[in-house]
Amino acid sequence: MNRKEFLGLTGGTIIIAGATYYGFSDKSNFVRADIGSDSQVKTQLTADEQHILYLSSLAPSGHNTQPWLIKYIEPLHWIICNDKRKWLPAVDPMQRETILSIGAFIQNLEYAAHNRGYRCEFSLMANTNQDEKVMDVKLIRSGNLFRYNSTSILQRRTVRSNILSEGLKADDVHLLIDNEPDYVHFIQRTAKAYHYLNEQTIEANRIQSYRNAAQKELANWIRFSNTDAETYRDGLTTGSMEIEGISGWIVRNFYGKSNVMGKSFRDQNIHQVEKQVASSGGWFLLTSKDASVASLIETGRRMQRLFLKVRDKNIAIHPMT
Repeated sequence: MNRKEFLGLTGGTIIIAGATYYGFSDKSNFVRADIGSDSQVKTQLTADEQHILYLSSLAPSGHNTQPWLIKYIEPLHWIICNDKRKWLPAVDPMQRETILSIGAFIQNLEYAAHNRGYRCEFSLMANTNQDEKVMDVKLIRSGNLFRYNSTSILQRRTVRSNILSEGLKADDVHLLIDNEPDYVHFIQRTAKAYHYLNEQTIEANRIQSYRNAAQKELANWIRFSNTDAETYRDGLTTGSMEIEGISGWIVRNFYGKSNVMGKSFRDQNIHQVEKQVASSGGWFLLTSKDASVASLIETGRRMQRLFLKVRDKNIAIHPMT
């Protein structure tokens, strides 16, 4: 029995037999909107600093580990650090994707600072992907800056299902490439490379899903219950994985790490990837100048700029690595 069949069959049984229990159980998904920028934790940060760092923290990262750490130096002066506790050694042994994620965080930070009327002075500190101190940043008040609309940061999301297979409009492709043809490449559905990327992405996910170390690492970052989601404020929730309704309720109340290691969970993940790549309107391929820390950070920033543009155009996007 695969995961989809399990959810469908047990759902009906529990609705009938467990109606009373349902009233006292974990009924709704814990989602990003449940987490506001207000914090009950006492801090020396100003309201502007808290707001900027809150928006920065909404950047994407592998398994939503949020591998950044802020070292406070003085007001409007911080060091962005690489949090080793959030590394993914099984799937990212050289911390390449960690640095990409920190780059996305830095892009959010700059946009959020602009939103509050500051400009940023960045100074790279890291020489390797493993260095703790990555970037020194100073925020300087400037009333002449364009006030970035932070709504796009709040609304950014990864779309996992119901993706249309329509081709993108030429104007939209041009906007998303944004004069960066050396680093952002669009592969249309009709291109031979499109089918090659589909095949290799499916195969890569198949290999990773059946690597026990990688699957165990994934299991450690899934927050099955709302209690865990609210406690840790990171990882993958049922909401972020788009497991909604009765299926979501079953997973939140009855699933655990052991289920992730099972064959049905692994196969369902591969099946989901197959559907995603088959229904896409094309690929955006992002490349970097080289593998240096500076280039990876800039690529992460470029990736985040792309992510933040698509919502206004009603374009769904799902990153694959």
